[in-house]
Amino acid sequence: MHPTTTPPLRIGWFIWGLGALFYLMGFFQRVAPAVLTDVLMRDFGIGAAALGNLSAVYFYSYAAMQIPTGIIADVWGARRLLTVGAIVAGCGTVLFALAPGIIWANLGRLLIGGSVAVAFVGLLKLSSSWLPSRFYAMASGLALFCGIIGAVFAGTPLRLAAGLLHWRTVILISAAITFLISVTIWSFVRDFPDEKGYVNLTDSKKGLSTVSLKTILAGIIEVFKYPNTLFLCVIPGGVVGGVLTFSGLWGVPFLTTHYGLRTSQSAVLTSALLVSWAIGGPFFGWLSDRLGQRKPLYIIGCTVTLCGWAAVIFASQLPISGLTALLLLTGFSSGCMIISFAYVKESVPPRLSGTVSGVVNTGVMLGPTLLQPAVGWVLDQKWQGQTLEGVRIYDLAAYQSGFALLIVWVLLSLILLFFTRETNCRQIA
Repeated sequence: MHPTTTPPLRIGWFIWGLGALFYLMGFFQRVAPAVLTDVLMRDFGIGAAALGNLSAVYFYSYAAMQIPTGIIADVWGARRLLTVGAIVAGCGTVLFALAPGIIWANLGRLLIGGSVAVAFVGLLKLSSSWLPSRFYAMASGLALFCGIIGAVFAGTPLRLAAGLLHWRTVILISAAITFLISVTIWSFVRDFPDEKGYVNLTDSKKGLSTVSLKTILAGIIEVFKYPNTLFLCVIPGGVVGGVLTFSGLWGVPFLTTHYGLRTSQSAVLTSALLVSWAIGGPFFGWLSDRLGQRKPLYIIGCTVTLCGWAAVIFASQLPISGLTALLLLTGFSSGCMIISFAYVKESVPPRLSGTVSGVVNTGVMLGPTLLQPAVGWVLDQKWQGQTLEGVRIYDLAAYQSGFALLIVWVLLSLILLFFTRETNCRQIA
């Protein structure tokens, strides 16, 4: 007997939510070292450079896994991909928590980064299989929101927990939660509705059959035959790079130096930027689905983002209320980047949805990966020799020169958007 009904929305969102839990945990692991700096340096006997490498090794393996993850998602399906990813992430977390030295800790972080890299692409795969296409962009935005929640838990709550318990105990608890997530995903998640007695929503089940270097290269070549793919690789990198370069590295010293704010106040503002970004993602995704268009809304979001960064960086001595409002608006409008994933999915055949998601997510990661060190390089070139307690102090002109790179990329993103082909929220390939 053939199934005759599509899956109820509550079932689709439940299955999506299980994948979102793993994505949340991935964000938690991403930023956890930031609030454990002192205890990690003390326990492993390392300095700032080694600690920076310990944090960065996560991103190296995360970025390297994006394109292979997209291919594997199309071959294995989301259920097996997310389950295996969560198991490996749990093992990496245990290794990090029990590491006797910095080499083992780095290996643990390497495993964590490479394994949680599957979470977002797997989640997008579940979205396309279990939710009607009109919810795809909103689901992508909600995924970003879940990720930011994970980052919030890795802030003050993690620091308080590490104060009550040893940091290794807290990390071991997070490993146990990750293993529990893997069991839950395997038990309840299925790749397609017909595996639970419902009608499939797409024909993406007709995908690739094997994973090999030849398959990976063929998949990448094929998705780039569709013009929107290349554009949508470059466009979100500038938007995301701006948010993470400012909030994750250079925003706090910029605000403390030139607005006279305390470090804690500056951290609150950069955190608010992240939260508004997390809220903007679901909003832009929902509104794009509702309007039945991708391109115009994306252009509006990029335009507001460009103007917002220009005002924050180049306006002289804004009042704190005005600066706060601008940062919140810029973060919120930056949520427009989430449209990229629905936009590009509709631009290639359904069987390549995982592949193209991995390709675009690689472009997203290139934003902060390139902009953070590039801005730092410009700052050093413009340094006037001032220091405070051994720390370099950069003047406003240096920051404006460095952040100009951010503005140039967002401007490029805006220009490229005009060359993309509107999908009208339909599969055009």
